[in-house]
Amino acid sequence: MSQSFNDLNEIRKDLSIRGKNGIPFILAAIIIWSIVTVIFLLPLDLHTQNIAMLFSTGLMFPLAILFSSVMKADWKLENNPFANLGVILNVAQLMYFPVIVWAISVSPEQAVVFFAIIVGAHFFPYGWFYNAKGYYVMAPVISVVVLFIEFIVGSDLLWVVPLSTAVLLGIVAAWLYNGYRRKLD
Repeated sequence: MSQSFNDLNEIRKDLSIRGKNGIPFILAAIIIWSIVTVIFLLPLDLHTQNIAMLFSTGLMFPLAILFSSVMKADWKLENNPFANLGVILNVAQLMYFPVIVWAISVSPEQAVVFFAIIVGAHFFPYGWFYNAKGYYVMAPVISVVVLFIEFIVGSDLLWVVPLSTAVLLGIVAAWLYNGYRRKLD
């Protein structure tokens, strides 16, 4: 039995190292949340800001591919039995988009908060996938911090929410990179 657990851990370590702990996706997310910060700083009406926020997410995959190329991350992993799980975890976040659309229609001033909380929370299963504590810890941290920031600043300073999300994602990226480097040793 312990041999199968060792095999499982080796498969996950392979995913982690070859996929660089998913850091290319985190870097893409930092860029997107930085763009969202700028959007919420612009003198646009809230509806336009929310729609622009949604449209900015279209950059995720192209940016992740770009960062994967630069970092030489391999997330295709044909011979790894968990490769399809990574795709499923990525697609699963799309299932939350109806919540964002609902938030835009019912409470447009809270849409960016809903979105940031969902983004933070969706990282949790990647802790198991990449065997990376950074995901386990930062998923709830991002969600709770964003919520508290919204309580503190309210809807007058909505740009603080995406800025905070980008900064917290920077912490995730640094943590994941350090974990990746340790796995190489």
